[in-house]
Amino acid sequence: MKRGDFEEKIVRLLMILSALLVLGSLFALLTVVVWRGISALSLSMITETPVGGYYFGRSGGILNAIIGSLYLAGAATFLSCLISLPAALYLNEYSTNSKVANSVRLSLDVLWGIPSIVYGAFAFTIMLYLSARASLFWGIITVALLVFPIMTRAMDEAIRLVPLSLREGSYALGSTRLETATRVVVRQALPGILTAILLAFGRGIGDAASVLFTAGYSDSVPRSIFEPAATLPLAVFFQLTSPVPQVQDRAYASAIILLILVLIASLASRVSTRKLFRYVVG
Repeated sequence: MKRGDFEEKIVRLLMILSALLVLGSLFALLTVVVWRGISALSLSMITETPVGGYYFGRSGGILNAIIGSLYLAGAATFLSCLISLPAALYLNEYSTNSKVANSVRLSLDVLWGIPSIVYGAFAFTIMLYLSARASLFWGIITVALLVFPIMTRAMDEAIRLVPLSLREGSYALGSTRLETATRVVVRQALPGILTAILLAFGRGIGDAASVLFTAGYSDSVPRSIFEPAATLPLAVFFQLTSPVPQVQDRAYASAIILLILVLIASLASRVSTRKLFRYVVG
């Protein structure tokens, strides 16, 4: 057997083992969560808010956490998108391959790797300085800071894949740089941009550390952005710390609901991306 053939078989074996490890980990995770939580999952969990003694086994649900998570992740993703898309367009259309662009990309990569608890501690320090209380508003700001580097770098990579010939053709027709960026580049990169938005949404709705001290927790649905808001990850945490086995099972049921929300976002991303590919030039 030639050395090249042997190395190819080794690499192929490693790839197969890696794929099996990923699929096996996912299957084990889903099995444990569903097995522990399916018995506690009920309609009341998603239609009712906690009542007195909920964390000690009494009736109620986690509607407050579901709505709070959607409010927080949705608003934070929208706020981050307002900054990320212009930033990604600037890096590719106005500062291409410059030292500034490379420095910004390096900074975003560093921010991407910072643990979410650091973002929470940073926002909490500002809250203490301003004498502000934990609320949905501060949770949105914190999660927006958390997902901003993820969304920007993902959009940046999607925009970089747009063929240079499309830009040149647009310039040849008399379009300005801004018109080319907004009407040609964005439309061509739209599937990747949408994927970046939903990726950031999934990260935001599943994070607990960054909102632990900033968004607070409440057993009621927030009626204002300046009220505390519950989130699903914290609901899972608080239920798991309960000494009552029934409440612990509810924590796994809450985890199932969180997985379903993330799965819906992923499926929406795939369906939308396929529809938007009709505008992409191959």
